[in-house]
Amino acid sequence: MARGDTGPDFIEALARGLDVIRAFQPGRPVMSLTEVATAAGLARPTARRILLTLQELGYARQEAGGFALTPRVLELGVTYVRSMGLWEVARPHLERLVMQTHESSSIAQLDGSDIVYVARVAVPKIVALSVQIGTRFPALQTSLGKVLLAALSPAEVERVLTEPSRSGIEPRWRPDPQERDAVLREVRAKGWAMTDEQLALGIRSVAAPLRDGLGNVIAAVNVNAHAAETSIDKLTEVHLPLLLKAAGAISADWAVYQEVPHVTAS
Repeated sequence: MARGDTGPDFIEALARGLDVIRAFQPGRPVMSLTEVATAAGLARPTARRILLTLQELGYARQEAGGFALTPRVLELGVTYVRSMGLWEVARPHLERLVMQTHESSSIAQLDGSDIVYVARVAVPKIVALSVQIGTRFPALQTSLGKVLLAALSPAEVERVLTEPSRSGIEPRWRPDPQERDAVLREVRAKGWAMTDEQLALGIRSVAAPLRDGLGNVIAAVNVNAHAAETSIDKLTEVHLPLLLKAAGAISADWAVYQEVPHVTAS
């Protein structure tokens, strides 16, 4: 069925194709035609035509028992990151920060009530939740999300957080509006945020904002640690100053990057 509240230029076929791609969730790399159709809310013949089209384009393949996405799907997300240029600017700073802290560092942006990871330099450690480019978590329970939400007006925070999370994660911390607002006021005052096992057991992190040349928050960067290995004191007294320095350097480089004319030679 066609979805409602769409404009005259809305292409339903494209929307259904994206629904099929999103139907493949973590832990379900191979799905039968019926499973894909059910997850995407489509009739089986429609889902089949879309899957075969994706196969022709190299984004899906048939496997025993059903269909699977191919690594080419990653191009869709990487195109977004590359189009921003943020990864090229941030990479040396993230790599240096990871070398200094021996902890993973990531950059995320807000998407509805979730954060989405757009850049990451990781160290091999066992963590409670797997993180990679494109991973999404509920924003309010992460240090990255607190920084990004704190940059919004109170009305924008209310609007954003009314959207349901698409992360599939049930966070441990569920504050009421008064507690939430108090936390975000503190983040605005300090200029950084911390989370201590509010998303899931074992996850502890600090985050700082990344800004453009006008001072607008465009993303957030963090240092993520395992609670059993890194104390809050070490996180805030040792890692946080290094994080704030890296965030400032990335923001400064990004401001310069924005001012430079970019020409692509054929």
